[in-house]
Amino acid sequence: MAFDSLSERLNKAMRNVAGKGTLTDANMEDMLKEVRLALLEADVNYRIVKSFLEDIREKARGEDVLNSVEPGQQLVKIVHDQIVELLGTDDASLNFKESGMTVIMLVGLQGTGKTTSVAKIAKICKEKMDRKCMLIAADVIRPAAIEQLQTLGREIDTEVFTLGVSTPAVEAVRQGMRYAQEKGYDTVFIDTAGRLHIDQELMDELRQINALVQPDEILLTVDAMTGQDIVNVAQAFREALPLTGLVVTKFDGDSRGGGVLSVKKITGVPVKFVGEGEKIDDMGMFHPERMADRILGMGDIVSLVEKAQEKFDMEESEKMAERMMNGQYTMDDMLKQFEMIEKLGPLSGIMKMMPGMNQYAAMLDEPQASGAMKHIKAIIQSMTKAERANPERMRGSMKKRVAAGSGTSINEVNKLINQYSRMKKAMDQLGSLQRSGGLNEENLEKMMNNAPGNLPAGLPNGIRDPRMMGQYKKKKKGRY
Repeated sequence: MAFDSLSERLNKAMRNVAGKGTLTDANMEDMLKEVRLALLEADVNYRIVKSFLEDIREKARGEDVLNSVEPGQQLVKIVHDQIVELLGTDDASLNFKESGMTVIMLVGLQGTGKTTSVAKIAKICKEKMDRKCMLIAADVIRPAAIEQLQTLGREIDTEVFTLGVSTPAVEAVRQGMRYAQEKGYDTVFIDTAGRLHIDQELMDELRQINALVQPDEILLTVDAMTGQDIVNVAQAFREALPLTGLVVTKFDGDSRGGGVLSVKKITGVPVKFVGEGEKIDDMGMFHPERMADRILGMGDIVSLVEKAQEKFDMEESEKMAERMMNGQYTMDDMLKQFEMIEKLGPLSGIMKMMPGMNQYAAMLDEPQASGAMKHIKAIIQSMTKAERANPERMRGSMKKRVAAGSGTSINEVNKLINQYSRMKKAMDQLGSLQRSGGLNEENLEKMMNNAPGNLPAGLPNGIRDPRMMGQYKKKKKGRY
């Protein structure tokens, strides 16, 4: 995520003050100094940083904070709310016409992922908002731009209108709009040309298209990797066009994220979409509060649940959960669980959405973890149906055959069977407790002790981390 380094620094600053029983000028200033360094290192505009810290300082010295039971926690909330303020207090959704055709025009510099973003957003509108979409190929400058859009159109099953590279962009848009009206489309996306830099020719063409169709949305695509230059690009385009929103691409890259934090405050243009990968589904609507949660290590459970609902067969998931609670958990269920996890995307991205797991995501060796997942799937798929149902009954010769078939070792097969046995035992206990009507502290501790101790190589063993066990013990003694 674009905010990884910022998140790590802010988390450290927040931890230092969150547990304080009293809030003094000294410890608050120490925290603000850390926050200031974190924001500047993340390439946030220095004027924004100054204003941000002044707002926190003013609100932190209010009576509600100083007299609260946990002033440190109150200060964390203030920082969270100020980050939301920077990103935009409201979710910026697309503006669809109540009747008639909505026109969405995407603009931006070459190389920012504009053409791919057109298809990704159209897919969201089609599948989540039940819109009848069409794409107009108006980028007649970049070689293969039209072919790229046509390929993406086939992938999302959406028509692409094009007159080829010989017809000027404005004329292609004019005829495309007429065609869309005749065919009854209610949402039209226009993929415009970009340049390597802002020039008069580019802006003149965009102004002409804007004047012709008067789009309901003009979305500027910007590359998260460009840092503070996002603000400069947004300001330049805003002077020429009535921008309504930003699409931030390459948000999963190793960037500092300061431009994204600065752009709304400086230009007034909200971020509406973020792209976090190259696949057609790797685009989502931007939610400022959820992003603030993720930046401060609070996770993003809502987005994780939404993602799961999109990717999973919920009926099958419920049946699996029922089998687990009834003591019928098998290796087939384990295989399906790993396949579900893979559908959600990279493991590090999933972990960042889980409260308190940011630090473990940073520790994760993604290629190694991905390899471990493949090994697990290969081992299970090399077993017979009977072996998957009762792996603990497997003899040495069976394990040797499975190891050879999966390209792994007998030791790895044994480790997976042991992990499965522990998971099954924990599930059996949970199901038994649920049926008997309770989960007391003694039973909870037993379950934690029986939790899988040897996760696949590359996966951080969070359940056995001393810090997490320490938190549990504090909770048990009523101190947490």
